[in-house]
Formats: sequence, structure tokens, C-alpha cells
Amino acid sequence: MGSLFRSEEMTLAQLFLQSEAAYACVAELGELGLVQFRDLNPEVNAFQRKFVNEVRRCDEMERKLRYIEKEVNSSGIKIHDAGEHVPAPAPRELIDLEAKLDKLESELREVNSNQEALNRNYLELQEQMNILRNTQSFFNIGDHQATFVDDQPIVGQTVISGIHALGCLSGVINRDRLPAFEQMLWRVSRGNIFLRYSDIEHPLQDPTTGDDVYKCVFVLFFQGEQLGIRARKICEGFRASLYPCPEDIEERKELTTGIQTRIQDLQMVLNQTHDHRQRLLVETATTLHVWFIKVNKMKAIYHTLNLFNLDAQRCLIAECWCPVDDLDAIQLALRHGTETSGASVPSILNRVDSPLQPPTCNKTNKFTSVFQDIIDAYGVASYREVNPAPYAIITFPFLFAIMFGDAGHGLLMALFGLWLLVNERKLIQAYGNDEVFGILLGGRYIIFLMGIFSIYTGLIYNDVFSKSLKFFDSSWNVSGMKFTDSDLYAADASYFLRPQNTTNGIPYPYGMDPIWQLAGNKISWLNSYKMKMSIIIGISQMVFGVILSVFNYVHFKKYSSLLFDFIPQIIFLLFIFAYMVVLIVVKWFLYDAERSQTAPSLIITIINMFLLTNDESLMMYQHQYKVQIVLVVLAVLCIPWMLFARPVYQLLLHRARLNKRLSTVSISCRGRDDDAEIIINDDALQTDTEMGDVISDVSVVEENFQFGEALIYQGIHTIEYCLGCISHTASYLRLWALSLAHAELSEVLWSMVLKNGLSQSSLLGCVMLFGVFAFWAVMTVCILLLMEALSAFLHTLRLHWVEFQSKFYSGEGHPFKPFSFQDLTAEHQE
Repeated sequence: MGSLFRSEEMTLAQLFLQSEAAYACVAELGELGLVQFRDLNPEVNAFQRKFVNEVRRCDEMERKLRYIEKEVNSSGIKIHDAGEHVPAPAPRELIDLEAKLDKLESELREVNSNQEALNRNYLELQEQMNILRNTQSFFNIGDHQATFVDDQPIVGQTVISGIHALGCLSGVINRDRLPAFEQMLWRVSRGNIFLRYSDIEHPLQDPTTGDDVYKCVFVLFFQGEQLGIRARKICEGFRASLYPCPEDIEERKELTTGIQTRIQDLQMVLNQTHDHRQRLLVETATTLHVWFIKVNKMKAIYHTLNLFNLDAQRCLIAECWCPVDDLDAIQLALRHGTETSGASVPSILNRVDSPLQPPTCNKTNKFTSVFQDIIDAYGVASYREVNPAPYAIITFPFLFAIMFGDAGHGLLMALFGLWLLVNERKLIQAYGNDEVFGILLGGRYIIFLMGIFSIYTGLIYNDVFSKSLKFFDSSWNVSGMKFTDSDLYAADASYFLRPQNTTNGIPYPYGMDPIWQLAGNKISWLNSYKMKMSIIIGISQMVFGVILSVFNYVHFKKYSSLLFDFIPQIIFLLFIFAYMVVLIVVKWFLYDAERSQTAPSLIITIINMFLLTNDESLMMYQHQYKVQIVLVVLAVLCIPWMLFARPVYQLLLHRARLNKRLSTVSISCRGRDDDAEIIINDDALQTDTEMGDVISDVSVVEENFQFGEALIYQGIHTIEYCLGCISHTASYLRLWALSLAHAELSEVLWSMVLKNGLSQSSLLGCVMLFGVFAFWAVMTVCILLLMEALSAFLHTLRLHWVEFQSKFYSGEGHPFKPFSFQDLTAEHQE
């Protein structure tokens, strides 16, 4: 957890690996997942690197594995998980695995090819059998269903009498192509081709795709050789399959018997081929996942080795970023890799100083990772910058719960989050790849926390599905009347509660008094209460954000920023906005129920504070006017402090450095003046050139700093901070606004839906209650638990990203992406 508050300390390390040990060492580092390698060959093309052939071979094996995986999935066979850890294969296993996959792919392709050929033969036999069966009636004399292609009916005796003198073509065509086929025949032959067809009842299987295809049997009768050639071309154009069909009944019977025998034999061969293919795929499915892992690891290792440099001693040199605390583990992994490879020379790791900004590494677990992802979505923290994630673990669900304050809805959300946590493994395996449900699974911990915090704030608001719970007796009375349970739960009761004449002086022990649920001035009281609480919480979080900036300044040794940024910023924020919080608290303590009518308005008090108006009726304590003048004057003085102090300091510091360099140049000049008279012209020219170079360097240094640019830059930040304090304070009022909207929507659903169903006492009302409750439940889930929760979540994101983090967080870093086999395995499973 230590690195969660601030990113890990990183170092740039240089590795010296022997060629025979490099593969094993990189494999060990990949299992460890603590090293991010740098590309030392950025100018070298990817196809010109040392291990490009090995990477290509791994790509080819990966292609073969994807083909095999597709075949296994198409057969409905489940691929077995690797289960335990699969180590990276040795380099010598590349040849064996490559040969094994090549043999398996060739065998599968051969089996598929044979099966497709057998299926095609089987289809042809089925089509020919359907032709022999369905065309039997076409040759029977007395059939009166013959038609020309122009759809004109012809009496059977007239046509059949000359049918044996005509040419004949029989075949099978797809059913959806028949209308166009018939029309084309009529146009080409001008109605001189006699067509008969019949649908095949059962669908046939396409040998290539395996899809069901509906076809029909047809017979064409024509006269003349030319017309027969045209008919055959039309059949080929419409991809119709033509088969011979004898006109003699005995020949057809004999042909039918032979085809049936061939179909039986072919069916037996097809079953054997299918069984052989299934056995092959079942055997492959047990090790397919292991092969995928091995190939991916091998490919990742060779791809990483392509990032290294090769020196003259056949030694591979690598540079990598790694956490300082994990150097011992990295050294141990290198030692183990060297021993595994059998190399005689140990691998060497040296720390290297670098001006490059290290990557940001925040070590997280499955609980803290969701909060870290929320922060990183705005921007990855700069190296060693204060990380807002640990504070968001509490503040994020709490601010959400303020806007979603309903104990009933919070309970439902907490139960849903608890269900996700309990069934975590099963749900990840089943729905981990789903885009929408995967997001819910990833945020299961934050959903659970948001539900728990919503229960807490809902009990403070005493709001459970828009109704109040009576934990204690009410502390209110009206004209001496003590409220009873029947008064609290009366359907049409309404009271106007005034502090000066209705309270008994004893506050409700916890949360809101349930009588406020029946008060006519409930909304106005809740508005005041929630608005003030939003201001208090918002300003507290902003002050905390400004305080966190101190840790950044101290860590990066920017002590001048403490004087020029932190002190004026905290004074400006405390003396104006935190003072407003003080006035709210003071007003709560000083003005009880009896003096509530004389309590001054906070808004008018703040306005008069800036106008420097002395109104005795608005004073809450002694010398308030003088205190407010001091606070306003000091806060206003902080603006020029923030605006001019830093640019002036930078200008003075720059001039001091410039004067120091100029003094160095003048000393050098005086040292050369003594010999100026005895130097020949060429040497004098050389001396003048060197002097000019030095002065030129000083001029460049002088041009590096521009006071105007520094003043503009500081002015932007000053204006942004001062106006931001105002806008951010107002932005926290969304806590009040969304809380009020959620409560009102919940009350509307109760009063307009469920209340009407509960008011029916008849038998029909009992039946209607089921439908009314179902509608109320659906609307509650869809509107309040989904839409309202999403709205509150997005507003909470805004409050953290802008209002809170802008006070101390820059988010200009780049993430630490270590070379890890675990990430490769997760990507493959997705």
C-alpha cells in the first residue's frame, strides 16, 4: 500500500546478457513482470532485426493455432483450460512444436478436404435420387399438370404423345432461383421449352458451408439440338446441377437401386471420417490452450529480444525501467535464467542515471485497481506525484452517496455489489468478455462501497424508498400535541413545522426526525440543510487538495512554490470560503429554536463582507466587522502575491546567474589582455572568435527567460485558481441538487404508482397490486438505480477530476507497462 500514496521509485537499468542466456533471462523477467524494456533500435526497420525470423515462425504457428481453434469451436468441442502455470518453452521446443502444428494442420485440412468431397458426392447422389423419384410422374401418360414456361396449361394427351420425340434435360436448382430461371427459359426459347418441376421436401446440406439449402427438381423438354445447347447454358448460368434421367421405367428402377447402394456405402464412409475428425479435435482440445500460451510467450520473448543491442562480444545489451525496491527480485530472476540456460558468464544489471522521466508505477490489487483506473482515466500521475487514488477510496463513494442518499436503493445496490463479489470467478469466466457487464464486474468493489455509503447517508436523511423510519419518538410537538405513530404514518397528514414554537428542545438522536416527512415546509428545510452541507464538504475537500500540494513541493524540493503558490492559495481559500463554513457552524451553535427568527442571512452577510458594510443586525459575534475587513484585505492581497511574486523571483534569479556567467567571461578576457600585444594576427583572430562564442552563449542564456511570458503564464494560473475557487464551490452544490432530485423522483414513484395500488382494499385491488408493484419495481430499477446512479457517478467523477485534483494533481506522466506474461495470457482469454 505504500506505493499507492506515491508511485514507486523507478530506475533505468542496463542489462548485459550472454547470447545463449538471453532467451531464458527474458523468460524469467516475463514471468516476474517488473521490467519495462526500452527500444534501443528505433531507427532499425522491424524486418531487419536479429530475431525477425523467429517472430515470423511464431506468427505462422499462431495462424495455425487459430485455424485449429476455429475447427474445434465449429465442432462444438470445449477447449480445456491450461489450469496450472505454463512455463515459457525452451528455444529448442520451437522446432518440435512447429512440426507438430504443421502435421496437425495438414491432417485437419486433408480430413476436411476429404469430408467435403464425400459430402459433395453424397449431395449429388441425393439430388439424383430425388430426380428419379420426383420425375416419375413427369413421364406418366395422362398427367394433366404439365405446363409450358409461359404458364399456359396444355392437356396431357396432346403433349405426352410426342414427349419421347423431344430432347430432355433433368436437374436440381435452388428454390429461390426458380422464378428467374423459368423466365429466362421462356425469353430465350420464346416458349418452346417445356418445363416441369417439383419441390424437394427435405432440405439438403451444402458441402462447403454446411448450411441447409432448399432445392427443386426440374425437367426440360425441347426440340432441336440448338435449343438444347441454349437450355444447357442457361442451366449452367443459374448453377443448376444436371443429371441423366432415363425415360424407361426399368432403367430408372435399376439406377435408383444402384444409387441407394452407393448412398449407404458413402454414409458409412462419412460416419467414419466424421468420427476420425472428432477424435482428432477432441485430442487437440486438451492441449490447444497450452500451445497458445507457449507460442505467445515465445513470440513475446523474441519480440523483446529485438529491442536489444548486440555488441562485438556477442553480448546482448538492454535498457529497462524497473522499481528500485524490486531490484533484488530482478537480480534473482537473471541468475535463475542464466543457470537454466547453462551459460558460464553471469548476467549483469547496472543502474544508469538518465535525464528521461521515468514511468509511473502504482502497485495495486483487485480492490484498489478500480480506484486507480478512475484516476488514470483523467491522466496518469507524474513520476512520484501524490496519488489521489487512496483518498478516492473513501471520498468517491461518500460523495456519490450524498447524491444517492436512500437507504432502500443503497441496500439494493450493495446487495448487487455483494452478489458480484461472491460470484466473482464464475461471472468473470462467463461474462468477462462482455463489454457492458464486464464494466460492472470491474467496478464490483466500488459498487458495493457506493451501496454501503448510500445506506449510511439514507439513514441520516431518514429516507427509505421515499418513506421515513421511526427509530425514536419524534422530538416535535405542535401546540402541545405530541406526535404519535398514527400521526407519523397518516396518509393525508401535513404540518408546518416552525422551530420557534414546535420543538421541545431535545434533538432527534440520529438523522432526520420522521415528522419532516409530513411537513409542508419539508423541501425548503431540506434545501437549506443539504445546501449548507454541500458547501461544507466541498470546501473541506478543496482545502485538503491544496494541503496535498505541499507534499509535492517538498518531495520535488520546490520550496519556492511553498512561498509563491501554497501560502497565498491557502490564505485566499481559507479567509473567504472556509470563513463561510465557519459562519455556517457558528450560526448553528449560536441560534437555537427560540432565536432562529433573528438569525442573520448568510448570503447577505457574505455580500456585506465584500462590500465592507457594517450592519449590526447581521453580526453573529463581537468584532465581526473588523475580522471580516482583515480577511478580505488579506485575501485580496494574495492575488498580486500569486501573480507577481514568482515572475519577479525568476527574473532576479536569472539575472544573478547571468551576472555570474558574465563575471566568468570578464575574468577570462582580462587574463588574455596581457598577451594581446605579442600575439600575431591569426592568433588574435582566434582569440576574438573564442570570446565571441562565450558572449554568444551568454546571450542564449539570457534569451531563455522572458519576463513577459512568465508573467502571462503566472497570470493564467492565478486567474484560474481564483475564479476556480468560486466556480468549484458552486459546483459542489450539485451534491444538494442531485440529492433533492433523487428524493423527489422516489417520492413521485411512491405517490403516483405504488400508493394508488396499496389504497385498493377489494379483491380486485389485491390482484392489481401485483401489476402496480411490478411497474413500480421496474421504474425504480430503471430510473433510480440505473439512470440516477449513473448520473450521480458521473457528477462524482467531475468533482474528483476537476474540483479536487486540480488543486495538486497534474497527471502528465506515462504509465509503467512491464513486460509480463500474465498480461499476454489475459489478452488471449479476452
